[in-house]
Formats: sequence, C-alpha cells, structure tokens
Amino acid sequence: MDNWDEIKTAYQVARMGTVSGAAEVLGVHHATVIRHIDALETRLGVKLFQRHARGYTATEAGDDLFRVAKATDDQFSQLAGRIKGRGADVSGDLVITSLTSLVPRMVPILADFQRENPDVIIRYLTGARLFRLEYGEAHVAIRAGSPPSQPDNVVQSLSHQRMGLYASRRYVDTHGLPKDWDACSGHRFVGTNNDQSRAPFNRWLREKVPDIVFGFRSDEDRAIEQAIINGAGIGFATVLEARANPDLVEVFPQEEGWSAPLWLVTHVDLHRTTKVQSFLTFIKDAAKGWDA
Repeated sequence: MDNWDEIKTAYQVARMGTVSGAAEVLGVHHATVIRHIDALETRLGVKLFQRHARGYTATEAGDDLFRVAKATDDQFSQLAGRIKGRGADVSGDLVITSLTSLVPRMVPILADFQRENPDVIIRYLTGARLFRLEYGEAHVAIRAGSPPSQPDNVVQSLSHQRMGLYASRRYVDTHGLPKDWDACSGHRFVGTNNDQSRAPFNRWLREKVPDIVFGFRSDEDRAIEQAIINGAGIGFATVLEARANPDLVEVFPQEEGWSAPLWLVTHVDLHRTTKVQSFLTFIKDAAKGWDA
C-alpha cells in the first residue's frame, strides 16, 4: 500500500466504471491505468475488479478500497483548501526568530502586528541558534552581522544594531571610569561566555584590550545587560536600550566598528505569502527609528 498512484488509479476506475473514463480524469494513457490495476491486485493478492464488456465493476475488496480512497481524497482536498487559504490570508501561526538582545524592540512590534491581525498567533523564538528556515522552523528570522548566505533564502536589510560601551552609576561611583583604552586593564568587564564570538564589538574589544578582565560572563544577552545595569562591570549594550536607562553612563564615544547590520531573512517558498509579506512591510516601517 505504498504506491498512492496505483491506489488513486483504482479509485478512479471504481468511480468511473471504465478504464477510459479513469484515464481521462487522471490525464494518463489507458495502458497506464491497466498497468496500475494489475500491479495493485498482484501486490494485494486479491481481485479488485470484475472485468466485463461494459467496463470494470468493483469486487467486495474493491468497494473497501474505494471507500477508504474516497475518504482520503476528500481529506486531501480539504487540506489543500486550508493550506491555500492560509497562504492568502493573514492568519494562523507566524514564527519569528531573533537575537535575545532584540526582545525589547521586537515584542511591542509583534504585539502591535497581532492586534492588527487578530487571526495570527505569534510564536517568538530567541537565542543565538540559527533556526533553519528551510526546515520550516520559522517564517522570518532577524539576524545580525554578515549577510546570511544559506541557499534559497531571501535576505533584506532591516537596520543597524548600534552598540555602545556602558557602565552603571553604581559601578562608576565605586570604580570610576577609565580615562582611555590603556587604562581599561584595571577595570572589570561584562561580556559573552564565547571567546570566539563574531559580534563586531566583541572582536573589536578582544583586539583592543587583549588582557581584559571579565568579572561576569554569560551566553544570554539579557543577562549581560542586567549585569551591566547592576554594576558588575563595563560592557556593551545597544544604544537604543541604553538611552532608555538613565542609570547607564557611556564610557567611551561610540565607534562605527562596533555596530552590526540587521537582516530580515525568509525562505523563498514562504517569502511571497500574504502573511509573511504583511509582516515584512510592518516591521520595516516600525524599525525606521532603530538607526537613530
């Protein structure tokens, strides 16, 4: 029962009553219909049809197959209709993935989009792992750094993630601020647990201050941000978030080499669906102030 072409053929023969009628519906040669029926009967070890001058009449076994095949055909038709409808409507699951550091910016946008499209269910996945769009793990990914190069992905520029070096007032009151980069070795820093991080600001810092002392490390962007706010040391935070927190003090002026471009990534198979296009338009408009 692993050849659905043969089963579909038998279903149409039972429905139409003739080989020629089934061949016309299926768009195949009548010899193909006969071959499929013979092969299926051989595989099952039972006669599905009685052959006679007027055509084919289903046997009891053929009637059983007809009922199952008809139910299956109806279910596939209903499924195709639902899938087609989902492609044309802004409804159902919308899976978005991004870095954890973008959570404060993304959640309000996602909430606004859902309010405008109440039939959408937002599923927001965060973390450093690259979710596989080609396996359907997400509809839209927001990634930082070099342009993603996976085949069959559509990549569009979104904005820049501008970074600055900050310390909390609590840290400054206790340790002061370094006057220049040469004085950084006497201070405590907050950073990633990954010494090979490819984030531009992390690479820059490793090269600028090779003997830097990290008093606090984490794999989570939000944990690093909270550590900086709570005085664990000096560290990088997004400029947009730092401006919203009056307790953070900028240590050195921002440098262009710290920022990273943000990319919108979709898979080519889903890129043109109404739901994905609606979200792409929405987030591009909402992200216009991110570069400020």
